[in-house]
Amino acid sequence: MFLYINYPSWIHPEIFPGLPILGLVRWYGLMYIFAFATAYFILKRLLKEGFFTLENRSITEDDIFSYISTGIVFLLIGARIFSTLVYDTSGLYWRKPWLIFWPFDEVSHKFTGLAGMSYHGGFIGGLIGCIFWCKKNKVPVLKFMDAMVLAIPAGYTFGRLGNFLNGELFGRITTAPWGMVFPSAQRFSISLNWVQVVLTKINMSVPEGAKLVNLPRHPSQLYEALFEGLVTFAILWTVYKTKKKRADGFITALYPICYGVFRFVIEYFREPDVDIGYRFSVQKGALTYMNTSLLNLSTGQLLCALMILFGLGLMIFSLLSSKKQTAKSTKAE
Repeated sequence: MFLYINYPSWIHPEIFPGLPILGLVRWYGLMYIFAFATAYFILKRLLKEGFFTLENRSITEDDIFSYISTGIVFLLIGARIFSTLVYDTSGLYWRKPWLIFWPFDEVSHKFTGLAGMSYHGGFIGGLIGCIFWCKKNKVPVLKFMDAMVLAIPAGYTFGRLGNFLNGELFGRITTAPWGMVFPSAQRFSISLNWVQVVLTKINMSVPEGAKLVNLPRHPSQLYEALFEGLVTFAILWTVYKTKKKRADGFITALYPICYGVFRFVIEYFREPDVDIGYRFSVQKGALTYMNTSLLNLSTGQLLCALMILFGLGLMIFSLLSSKKQTAKSTKAE
């Protein structure tokens, strides 16, 4: 009995591989469309439930569409810039910044799309976009941000499913029975002792004469889709439904805390970018494809720590602001 799973051979990054024009359509792009559509429908539901009720003006579906469209544009810009300038170690985009949004390979001129998006960059970009829209339209920023973060996790789930369908952002080597062999993962020499131990534990046979083997990895994209997406959405939606008298900005603050905690933990199962490695490590030359110490911290974990601190700070601010506003209202009466 094999104690691992092979990545489905019928899954390709392209939805219609081999076909002209249609072969350019990728699952990852389609997942983005699903993500944005999901977020939009959640905002529409909030509109119907009276979430956006204001004293000085009425909010329409056109406003909601404009709001989320602005957020999406800024999100994509932030995600792309962060991915190319922070995560790319070649320095190419610093030397040639016009390539950041160029969807063709510089050498072959083949269409590649905007391969490479950073969640944390998207978070920052989307935050700026939403604040910009709120200021422009003179609506309360924290209240409208609460609505947006209620919609984000459900849509985010599709983004991580897109990563899985692309066979990318997989996790570290594991002997867990749900470990999955991803075709593009790094291969290792069969002669290594630790490789032999892993092969024995998962009962993996190696073709005769083979010198390298592809070992099972944590399907960390699915972990993220579940916890950073669905579970986080369930937590925020429950707070929205059960805590009617809450401070504006409370849900906004809760989101980076929930996401940050889940992502920080899952990073121990997800392999960091090999060319970057760890941002902080207690071991010289620490391996990225295996978790050898909880003190080896990736870029994602450091950014998540900042997200958690940001969320805690915003939560304190929103609660104090709400308390101050309540005191003013009471005094006026």
